Amino acid sequence: MDPKRIFDYAREAEAILILQGNENSVDKTFFYLTGVDGGLFEGSALFVTPEEVKILTSSLEEESARRTGLEVLVYNRKSEYEKYIKELLNGYSTVGLNYSSLTLDRYKDLLRVVPDKEFLDVSVSISEARKIKTKEELDRIREAARIGSEAIGTTVGKIREGMTESEVASLVAYEMMNLGASEPSFSTIVAFGDNSSMPHYSPGNRKLKRNDTVLIDFGARYKRYCSDITRTFVFGRADQEQKEMYETVYEAQRKGMEAVRANRNGKDADLAAREVIDHSKYKGRFIHSLGHGLGMDVHDHPALSPNYDFNLKANMVVTVEPGVYVPKKGGVRIEDDVIVTEEGYDLITTATRDLVEIS
Repeated sequence: MDPKRIFDYAREAEAILILQGNENSVDKTFFYLTGVDGGLFEGSALFVTPEEVKILTSSLEEESARRTGLEVLVYNRKSEYEKYIKELLNGYSTVGLNYSSLTLDRYKDLLRVVPDKEFLDVSVSISEARKIKTKEELDRIREAARIGSEAIGTTVGKIREGMTESEVASLVAYEMMNLGASEPSFSTIVAFGDNSSMPHYSPGNRKLKRNDTVLIDFGARYKRYCSDITRTFVFGRADQEQKEMYETVYEAQRKGMEAVRANRNGKDADLAAREVIDHSKYKGRFIHSLGHGLGMDVHDHPALSPNYDFNLKANMVVTVEPGVYVPKKGGVRIEDDVIVTEEGYDLITTATRDLVEIS
C-alpha cells in the first residue's frame, strides 16, 4: 500500500516506525504497508517515510520479506537490530509510533536505543488511512466474502440431527479453508435453539433437534483480509414466531442497507433498521449496533452505531447486521458485507438471505 496515505493524516511526523512484538502483539499495519501474505515477522520493524518502506527482520523471515520487492535489512542478533534502528532514525527528530499496537516493553526498549527522538502517536492517522480501501484490498475482501458465502451453502447441506454446535462450527471452518481461506477470520459462533438469543455465544456440546433455530456467525480470512457473515436457519419447519422474527430482521436489514451511501452518517443507517424493529413486537430486542468496518480486522472501525457520528465514504467496507434476541426463546441475526459507493452500496456476500428450513 502507498505509505503516503498515512502521512496525509500524520503530517507532523517525519518518519514512522512500526514495531512488531510476538504473536500476541502483532501490528497489522506491518502487513498493510508491505502486502506480505505469509510469515509472523515477530520482532521485525518497518521504517516508513512518504517515499519508501524498509523492512527490518531476522533471517527467519528474510525470504518472505524479499518477495515484497521492498528494501530488506536482515539482523541475526539483538545488537544488529539496535544498530539498524539507530541508523534508520539518524537525521530524523520526530518519529511516529502506532501506540495502539505497541507494548510497553517494546516502547521502553526503543527509548533506551534512541533516547534523543520525539515520538508521536500516529495510531489515529493509521486508522483513518485504513478505513478507505484500495482496489487490491477490496479484491481481497470480495474473495473472503465469496469464500464465506459459498461455504455456508455447502455446510447447510451437511447439517444433521444430533450434531453438536461445535461440530457445525468445525464444519464451517473446514469448508471455508477448502475453498481457499487461510483460516476463519474469528471464532465461529454456532447457536442452537434458545442459545441463539446470546449474540456472542460460544458453541458447545448442545445437540441439534428438530425445529431448532440455528444461528451461524462466521467469516473467512483471505490474504489477511476478512469477511463477516451471519445466517439464521430453522432445522425442520419454522413456527409462526420464528417466521415473524426472521421477517422483522430481514426488513430491518433491507432498510438499513438502503440508508448506506457515501457522505451519509452511519447512525442514520442504524436508525433506519432500528425503527423497523422498534415498531414491531420486538421493540428493544435489537441490542447492538447495526454494523462495523471490515478489513484486516473483523472489527476494523466503528461505522453504523446509534451513539457514534461517522461519515461514510466511498470504498469503505461495512457490515449490516440487525438482530432480534428473546431470552429463553431464541434469536435471529442476518449479517452481510457491503462496499460503500457514491450511489449506495455494493453487496458482496451472496449467500441467500431468505429463511432456509433445513430438512
